[in-house]
Amino acid sequence: MRPLGYLYKRVSAAPASLQTPHVADVYSLSSHVSEDFADYINFWRHNGYWLFDSPVIIQTLASEHSISMDGLKLFYYEAHELQYEAESGKWVPFEPEKSFGTNVQPPAAPVLEGFDVVTFSAGTSPECSPLSCNGLATSVPTNSHCLLRSLEAAVRALDTGSFKNSEPGPYRVIAVHSVSAA
Repeated sequence: MRPLGYLYKRVSAAPASLQTPHVADVYSLSSHVSEDFADYINFWRHNGYWLFDSPVIIQTLASEHSISMDGLKLFYYEAHELQYEAESGKWVPFEPEKSFGTNVQPPAAPVLEGFDVVTFSAGTSPECSPLSCNGLATSVPTNSHCLLRSLEAAVRALDTGSFKNSEPGPYRVIAVHSVSAA
């Protein structure tokens, strides 16, 4: 797994439209259900994976722009080394945007919450998490945070077509870790 970075999020309860009683909340990387701490792209302080190298950078941005951090949860993300291209059915390499520096500082004690599958059709920032955004959690087994339980389960779901026709890919398998805020 490769380190991608950090993001503070407003974790939302599972929407009623998801119709999966075992899912309590949504820890997806996508901001469609659980929103990011801010519309941060315009600050241009993210790394080449369009996340943040450390929580301190986010905390500094929040202070500089009077963004409330109340009620936010800190996440750390890693990605499978390859992304899945549904059209070809192949796993291919991807790289960070080179015009942004990327120097992710891994956390001391991350807690693995599960694995998300996220679309990156533009090749830059995370877009959709079909498990929550498209309701695939009704047919693909997830945990209470609407995440797959293992890397193997995520890879298998992509290889067997579970995400076919949900959103345009490529798809990246993302390990979602919760982190105690410093």
